[in-house]
Amino acid sequence: MQPSLFLIPVTLGETTIERVLPSYNKEIILQTKHFIVENIRTARRFLKKVDASIDIDELTFYELNKHTNLEQIETYLTPISKGFHIGIISEAGCPAIADPGSDIVAIAQRKNYNVIPLIGPSSILLSLMASGFNGQSFAFQGYLPVDSGERVKKIKQLEHRILNEDQTQIFIETPYRNLKIVEDLIKNCPSSLKLCIAMNITCEDEYIKTLPVKEWSKKLPDMAKKPCIFLLYK
Repeated sequence: MQPSLFLIPVTLGETTIERVLPSYNKEIILQTKHFIVENIRTARRFLKKVDASIDIDELTFYELNKHTNLEQIETYLTPISKGFHIGIISEAGCPAIADPGSDIVAIAQRKNYNVIPLIGPSSILLSLMASGFNGQSFAFQGYLPVDSGERVKKIKQLEHRILNEDQTQIFIETPYRNLKIVEDLIKNCPSSLKLCIAMNITCEDEYIKTLPVKEWSKKLPDMAKKPCIFLLYK
């Protein structure tokens, strides 16, 4: 097989490998000795979860996160030029989607290296599938502003796009601020909008529910320290 950059999805939470990842992913992982990862410790744990026989000490890891020097990451692709595969592993879900892996993929594309995305869970797409919202036109906004005033302004901008462009708006929040973002939505969104809260997707306690925004004030689930995706639509 041609030396390639493989985008290797990771389980969302403590989900079994067999539930969300095809066996082909394991075949590729067993052929790969170089990995670009967000966190070396969690990447090692994931690889042992895929196959306990993997000798971690034989592998080379390159760390890619917000602290990595962008001038350094181009060197991470050197193994491909020497005939070796490289795998990108995110902390959870699919690499390069809401993830720093996109920087290294852009470099690989410029260098005309073979880039192969493997199949795995994406919380963004899975939540959209289950929301009942518009799947033809949607936008992922990442994190909304931390500042309260800026966040309310952003919510109003999302409302405008929903009503004028018929577009589903998707965003995430740091788990300890989940409750605050929902409270802001309840307070600032019109009754014509609906909110879907998708939490711990693919895990045993998965929760995905869509309600009019104002109704959430009476039925909020426990979102403390749990990864959530939020979707707004009319």
